[in-house]
Amino acid sequence: MSQKLMPDTRAPALKLPLVGGGTFDLAAETPENFTMVLFYRGHHCPVCKGYLGGLVNLLGDFEKSGFSVVAASMNDEALATQSVNEWELGDLRVAYGVTMEDAKSWGLWVSKAFKDVEADFFTEPGLFWIKPDRSLYLVDISNMPWARPDLRNLLSKVPYALENKYPARGTFPV
Repeated sequence: MSQKLMPDTRAPALKLPLVGGGTFDLAAETPENFTMVLFYRGHHCPVCKGYLGGLVNLLGDFEKSGFSVVAASMNDEALATQSVNEWELGDLRVAYGVTMEDAKSWGLWVSKAFKDVEADFFTEPGLFWIKPDRSLYLVDISNMPWARPDLRNLLSKVPYALENKYPARGTFPV
């Protein structure tokens, strides 16, 4: 059973290989404002293709706003590379090899395939903003492929959040 992540606490560790070489290691990220980790379902998902395409279109704006960005899935290297190429993901860092343990530690929902084109198991969407001190700022986890935050809207909130030192919300323990 996955755990509920508490905003304004330390983000779980995440270290994954990247398409094209290298490694994404959350502990080594040094963004000005936030690291955005976006978990996507995988190559089989047409909704993911459109969502990551939208992210690619906004990637420069997120980077100008002080973000480092990575998209990650349970896909293997071959499928992740196929996604990068077929979906024309350009400069977006795409990580692969998310494990069940990673999914559990990030509180992600995991689904079992019910169509032949799907991987046997895959995470459902999750989007996180992590501050440079590795504390969770924004936590958005979905159990359905079409329930995802509007990236343009999120980007529009960054100046307000930074200028007003807006705190992470949802921190009251229940």
